[in-house]
Amino acid sequence: MLNEGVIVALSTASNRAALHVIRLSGQGCFEMVDKVFVGRKISDIKSNALVYGKICSQNEDIDEVVLSVFKAPHSFTKEDVVEISCHGSPLISQKIIDIMIELGAKPALAGEFTQRAYLNGRFDLAQAEAVADLINAESEQARKIALSQLKGGVSNQIEMIREKLLEFLSLLELELDFGEEDVEFANREQLLERIDSAESYIVKLINSFGSGNAIKKGIPLVIAGKPNAGKSTLLNCLLNEERAIVSDIAGTTRDTIEESFMFNDLLFRLIDTAGIRHDAESVIEQMGIERTLQKIEKAEIVLYMVDAQHIDDSTDEIKAIEKYHDKIIWVLNKSDLLSSEKKIPENDWVRISAKKGEIESLLNRLKELCNTKYLSNDITISNTRHLSALKESLISIQKAKESLKQGLSGEIVVFELKSALEHLGSITGKITNDEVLGSIFSKFCIGK
Repeated sequence: MLNEGVIVALSTASNRAALHVIRLSGQGCFEMVDKVFVGRKISDIKSNALVYGKICSQNEDIDEVVLSVFKAPHSFTKEDVVEISCHGSPLISQKIIDIMIELGAKPALAGEFTQRAYLNGRFDLAQAEAVADLINAESEQARKIALSQLKGGVSNQIEMIREKLLEFLSLLELELDFGEEDVEFANREQLLERIDSAESYIVKLINSFGSGNAIKKGIPLVIAGKPNAGKSTLLNCLLNEERAIVSDIAGTTRDTIEESFMFNDLLFRLIDTAGIRHDAESVIEQMGIERTLQKIEKAEIVLYMVDAQHIDDSTDEIKAIEKYHDKIIWVLNKSDLLSSEKKIPENDWVRISAKKGEIESLLNRLKELCNTKYLSNDITISNTRHLSALKESLISIQKAKESLKQGLSGEIVVFELKSALEHLGSITGKITNDEVLGSIFSKFCIGK
């Protein structure tokens, strides 16, 4: 258990509200609050409790408050914790914080409560990072991923992989200790099987990052197509507001327009782009088209729109982006004006009328795609630090695997396995340093 004194901070938003909550943590916080609290003496409390009273300083009543008293180790930080619920005036809460600082408390740094919880063994580093993700979740699915990680979903996977490797690492090291006797403790075929299993788990986690990070930050969804295909009309329809300028003049949209859009418990970053055509009339329009192609390449999903009345004129543009077919939903707009005799290309078109707001078929297709790609029950990673560590671990494991196949010295295999374990351990915090911790917790809000 750490003993670095009492820290204090406002744990709720600082704007005016019904209530503010001021949090103190650390050995001595009970005695500190007792000096200014008129009511039950909380340092005598034997278990967690709520206590009503008032804060007084220099014979002046500051506010009526309710104290939430948490006895170590039964608190978020596993230290003694007091949370002071006062009236939600910034003046009142700041005055109480100033009083606590005068009594010896230290203003908490960003993420310092969570950092103490981690250092005191409340949870591992991956779970601590999930706390920040949970606070910042902007969609239901982002919340679910963060909560799964907070419960140890990723950590359990990492520890399972580490255990697979540690057992054989210990046997290999034992062999090295008895090198002169030429004794083999670790069966090489079984070791390769164990490494193959660990490798497959790591690859699966790495591959989950694309969808996990997209859910966390918002799924990039690009609306593309020729000029006047109805892209801006669809954008306005999805947002249910007139966000983009709609005009019959080709090339009206010269730059990308980005908006947030909630659908199927997911946050989308909806991007309306400049129309794609080969005969751009100006340098500015051509620059807009180039940006469109860049957005298509980086997008998770592309809604490629074609005007049903001019579908024959879109062949070249369709061929130009067919290499992205695995993320494209082909959208045939103005389908209500389509002649029954009109031949449609073989692509699996979704027929809509954006102007009339008839886009249910598109939403159904989008929902199907999301359910397949983003709403699985598998463990998902969404943290770039975890991704980097997993990639480094994979490299080491593959080197160890190749060394085993070539019959190289056990010392080489041991070195690579230790490197893999080190990178995996950095994810959960089994192996870390103060610089990494400082970087991680500095991104938290103060009070958490």
